[in-house]
Amino acid sequence: MVKIRTALITGGAGFIGSHLAEKLIALGDRVFVLDNLSTGSLDNIKHLCGNKNFVFERGDALEKKIVKKMADEVGIIYHFAAAVGVKTIMDKPLESWVTNIQGTENILESARGRKIPVLIASTSEIYGKNTKLPFGEDDDRVYGSVKNYRWGYAFSKGVDEFLALAYFREYDLPVRIARFFNTIGPRQTGEYGMVVPRFVRQALGGEPLTVHGTGKQTRSFGYVGDVVDAIIKLMAHPKSAGEVYNIGSDEEITIENLAKKAIMLTGSKSRIVYVPHSEVYPEGFEDMHRRRPDLSKIKALIGYKPSKSLDDIIREIVDYERVRL
Repeated sequence: MVKIRTALITGGAGFIGSHLAEKLIALGDRVFVLDNLSTGSLDNIKHLCGNKNFVFERGDALEKKIVKKMADEVGIIYHFAAAVGVKTIMDKPLESWVTNIQGTENILESARGRKIPVLIASTSEIYGKNTKLPFGEDDDRVYGSVKNYRWGYAFSKGVDEFLALAYFREYDLPVRIARFFNTIGPRQTGEYGMVVPRFVRQALGGEPLTVHGTGKQTRSFGYVGDVVDAIIKLMAHPKSAGEVYNIGSDEEITIENLAKKAIMLTGSKSRIVYVPHSEVYPEGFEDMHRRRPDLSKIKALIGYKPSKSLDDIIREIVDYERVRL
C-alpha cells in the first residue's frame, strides 16, 4: 500500500500557496493549510475544502503551539506565510518584520526535531539595488539606508534565509530557499501592490492604468504554474538541500510596456496615467530600475524553464478576471 505524503503549507490560502495546495492534492498528497487570512482568502481554497485530503486551519505562523501541532502531522513543510507586497511593507514595517522573521523561526524550530524538509519562500527583493544583471544566487545584496522602509522586507527575508541556512548547517535540517521573481497568474490580487492584476482589472473596467514612476523600470514575470512545479521538484531532489534558487522568468519588460500589453490583450480603450511614487508610497520609497534572474542553477538541477510567454499568462489572467467580474 502506498503511503500518502503529507504537507503543511503556511499561507496556503494565498496566491502561490493555494496553487501549490491544488497541485499537491492533484498528485495524491494530503495537504494541511495554516493561514490567518490577513492577505489570503477562503475564495482561493473553497474548491478544495470538500476534499478528504485537504485540511484548513485558521491560525498564525506566529503561534508556536499551532505551528508545532500541525508540523507534527506532516512530512514536508512549505513556508509561504509572510507580509505580502510593497504597499504592506511600507504601511506596516514593524508588523511585517515580526511576521517574516518570527514566523520563519517557529517553522524551522518545529521542523528541527524530526528533520522535516522545509521550503522557505523568499524574494527577488533580496538583491536590492544591485545593478549586476542577471541576478545570481550568490551575488551581493545592495540596499539603501535603514531609514528607508522600502528595504525592511528585503532585510527581513535576508534574515529568514540566514536562519534557514544556519539550521541546515548546525542541525542538518533539509531546507531549501526559493527566491521568487514577480510570480503572476489567476487568483492573484492587486490589492497589495501587485501590478499585473491591477492593470488587468483597470483595463477591463475601462479605468486609466496607473503606472507608478516613469514606467521605464523593468521586471520579469514568472507563471505560478511553473513556480509551483519547480518547488515540488526542488523538494524532491536530494541535492537541493541547503541551497538557494531563483525561480521565475528571465524575460524583461518595462512597466510602461506591460500596461500597453494589458490594454491590447483586454481590448480596452483605457489610457495610461503616470503617478509619482510620492503619491503612492510613504516618504523614503526607492525603486529598482531593473530586475532579472539568472536561472542557470535551477535549470541545471531540475531542467526548469518557463513554459508560457508573458502574453499567454496575461490572457489566462484576463479570462479569470472576466469570469470573476
